[in-house]
Amino acid sequence: MPDDLSIAEVERIAALARLALTDEEKALYAAQLGRILEYARLVAELDTREVAPTAAIGSGAQVERADVPRPPLPHETAIANAPDTAAGLFRVPRVLGDA
Repeated sequence: MPDDLSIAEVERIAALARLALTDEEKALYAAQLGRILEYARLVAELDTREVAPTAAIGSGAQVERADVPRPPLPHETAIANAPDTAAGLFRVPRVLGDA
């Protein structure tokens, strides 16, 4: 049985992620994160000395579509569902620097 994380550890992680959690969520996430960490410990114990290193795990096939130029959306369509379009621009909260 994996060791659950403590509620204090879950609260610390939630604070870093700026999440507000109920007591029930804290208990649930403590158990779930404990199981994830236990699985990571099991994976870390695997002997991979005989496994050749790889640069990529995919087949190497290109899965992206070709980049084909096309006309842009009309301005009105682009901002139609924006929450705040003062002066016809997207207005977003400031994320860098002081107010």
